[in-house]
Amino acid sequence: MPIIQVPTYPDEAELKAVEQELSSYPPLVFAGEARNLKSQLGDVALGNGFLLQGGDCAESFAEFHPNNIRDTFRVLLQMAVVLTFAASCPVVKVGRLAGQFAKPRSSDTETKDGVELPSYRGDIINGIDFTADARIPDPKRMLRAFSQSAATLNLLRAFAQGGYANLMSVHKWNLNFVTQSGAGERYRELADRIGESLSFMQACGINPGEVRQLQGTDFYTSHEALLLGYEQALTRVDSTSGDWYDTSAHMLWVGDRTRQTDGAHLEFLRGVANPLASKVGPTTDPDDLIRLIDILNPDNEAGRLTLITRFGADKVEEYLPRILRKVKSEGRHVVWSCDPMHGNTLSAAGGLKTRPFERILQEVKQVFACHKAEGTYAGGIHLELTGQNVTECTGGAAAITEDGLSSRYHTHCDPRLNANQAIELAFLVAGALKEERDAMASVAAE
Repeated sequence: MPIIQVPTYPDEAELKAVEQELSSYPPLVFAGEARNLKSQLGDVALGNGFLLQGGDCAESFAEFHPNNIRDTFRVLLQMAVVLTFAASCPVVKVGRLAGQFAKPRSSDTETKDGVELPSYRGDIINGIDFTADARIPDPKRMLRAFSQSAATLNLLRAFAQGGYANLMSVHKWNLNFVTQSGAGERYRELADRIGESLSFMQACGINPGEVRQLQGTDFYTSHEALLLGYEQALTRVDSTSGDWYDTSAHMLWVGDRTRQTDGAHLEFLRGVANPLASKVGPTTDPDDLIRLIDILNPDNEAGRLTLITRFGADKVEEYLPRILRKVKSEGRHVVWSCDPMHGNTLSAAGGLKTRPFERILQEVKQVFACHKAEGTYAGGIHLELTGQNVTECTGGAAAITEDGLSSRYHTHCDPRLNANQAIELAFLVAGALKEERDAMASVAAE
């Protein structure tokens, strides 16, 4: 099948040897975990849950550290508690972690000071340094990516089930945010209500430290299935079902640049039983989208496919309604998730890319409004974020300005929300989600 966004390796024999070695490695995730995620996403598709997906734009070898993994996991837990309480529904937590190393590029090359070199495509392919040697695709990087993913998953599983995700601890973290954030007082009422509920449970003899559902949590991983050689090398037959699973992550998605219905990426993804996702943008034709849905989810199974919409705050109302109407009229079961990051990237002073917090929030609000108007369910949010105290997106309660971006601008690719911005967004989204679910309950009661 036609394939794009895949590098040309100078040594084909070395590439094949690395892929062969990877194919002998144990799986990173298990088929049963992927099935559990699909089941939970099925509930979301039917309006009985909410998908929170977030993490790094592109993981790097240089920033690999347990503290960074912990802090991103912690932020996602904090956001999930706020959303769960406000909407009174389960929140499915999926990280852009343990495999999000490859990035699509708009051009095969980039030029600086008159020097043209191959584009940086993520640490799994080549190096970010602007030198000829660093930009040569190196297949051995896949081995390092696998090793880093395995270590990340090991730590995430320990955090999720070893007591770190205790509900009381997560609530205390949110109280610290409310106390220290410039916008904290706006969210104190919701935080106080969560605290009162936890105190009531304890008074009734329900101790979060002793109840499994309150002591730990389910946490899944995802990434864009871009480097197909790596993905294929980690594809296995499940011994219990006989189905093929891509064991590099629980959930895989296809990006805006690689979702051609006659392309190699859809051809690969349609053959694995993992829950899948596809980005949907301004260039998406509604009829083509139906064809994509039928390729990836021919049985119309709820939970199999998530559509991640990414338009930009100034384009949502122009493009999203007709896509919602088309999918609804064709009776397709999907999870609708909003990516308010990618369509709101701007160039700031000094040449740094940024994303204004206000535009991110504006897109989220417009997406919820469009779903309400069309009678569909806004069932998720997809964010690029980090637990680190970076200055990459402007605005928010911290009032990061363009002039302040360079102080802690660490991303290897696109700008990310920092911890405070992400939690602030969760409180703001919680209100919209509660309104949506209250309206659904009212309709159901009539």
